[in-house]
Amino acid sequence: MLVLTLVLAALDQTILSTALPVMARELPGGWPLAWVFSAYLLAATVVIALYGRLADLLGKKPMLLLAIGLFLLGSLACGASHDLRQLVLARALQGAGGGGLMTLAMLTVPDLFAPDQRGRYQALLGATYGVATMLGPLLGGALVQYLSWHWAFWLNVPLAALAWGVLALTLPPKQATSQQGPRPGIDGLGAALLAAALVSLLLATQHDRLNLPERVSLWLLLALGAKFTLAFVWRQRRAAHPLLPLSLFARPAYAAACFIGLTSGVALYAAVVFLPQYLQNGLHLSPTASAWHLLPLMAGITVAAVACGKLLRAQTPAAALARLACALMLLSCGLLIAALQWLPQQPMAISAGLLPLGLGLGLLFPIVTVVAQRVSPVQHMGIATAAPIMLRSLGGAAGVALLASLGHGLQPVFACVAGVVLPAFVACRWLPHGSERQAAQRAAYPQAAS
Repeated sequence: MLVLTLVLAALDQTILSTALPVMARELPGGWPLAWVFSAYLLAATVVIALYGRLADLLGKKPMLLLAIGLFLLGSLACGASHDLRQLVLARALQGAGGGGLMTLAMLTVPDLFAPDQRGRYQALLGATYGVATMLGPLLGGALVQYLSWHWAFWLNVPLAALAWGVLALTLPPKQATSQQGPRPGIDGLGAALLAAALVSLLLATQHDRLNLPERVSLWLLLALGAKFTLAFVWRQRRAAHPLLPLSLFARPAYAAACFIGLTSGVALYAAVVFLPQYLQNGLHLSPTASAWHLLPLMAGITVAAVACGKLLRAQTPAAALARLACALMLLSCGLLIAALQWLPQQPMAISAGLLPLGLGLGLLFPIVTVVAQRVSPVQHMGIATAAPIMLRSLGGAAGVALLASLGHGLQPVFACVAGVVLPAFVACRWLPHGSERQAAQRAAYPQAAS
């Protein structure tokens, strides 16, 4: 059921890419069509950290059931929408649930499996995410062709209801602790400042697409984003119970994992956003055909994520695997630049160049989560797991917006992706060099490790 919740979250990020033209023809309303995507992205990204912190305080089970419930209600409202305004508002509600599905699914793994088994199951979730993300355009195209765009949302309803019911019955509740004194509270001001910062920055990344009022300029949004970010950091340094404890980033391994997570978002979204545009607009392929040419990326993510779980169980150090992943991503950028230079009319050459990128991303997805959970205190496990996911989403959105400003041509795009991956390769040196078994022993016998 955790896999199913992750599938629901991943599908809704891409399933509309092939359904949107039909929705634009059938739905009246003066709101920009881009808000259908952006409303979900904004809501999902903003709530990730809050879900993580609430999971630390209230337990994973109630927060996961809340997220699935909001996602289900949002899906019903999306399918029943009669104009763009209704659909945009419903997508925001759906995103408020979807933002918690991925975070809480990965966060629940430590409660269900022993430390030396977690890498395997985090890898399975990473593989599921890759497959669902890439199957979204194919599924969306089929639903529009044979049914209607409404089913892109209504399909979620029985699946989400099934997941909610099974998890409500089978997921263990939060274990009672012997902690004395009052329960830590929620940093409401910190949550508001973080939400304001993320909304400002995400709106800035989508500024050219959203037809915002003229007075809401790009520079205003960037200035507000910077102001709210600084205010959030100031608040976290002084709050008694911070939403995102800055002490986590004092741990080099955790800071490196977060940076690598952000980098993976840039690389993933650059491929799934810009390459379909090139294949459809430049080579005049259909949306479905262009989706098929991204199959090597999907296959690479799936195979590498499963392999990563096995390698972590075989005591392969996370740092070595992450360096291999970054090297594969750099190789992919080089192959894609070469294919666009010498074989620009051959989509198969581009497809082949995507395979190393998929392999690299498939290795990184579980590594980032496993490392973040391994090096973080138990009481901060929820927010420690959520932060890299939030940064990956933010990195993807910001990276796409910045790369789009490069103008025509994909070669500069992948040259910039390589420039982002290179410092991630350097950051791998701060990841743990020990094995999962050694980490589990340190967790079980902290006195001996000190």
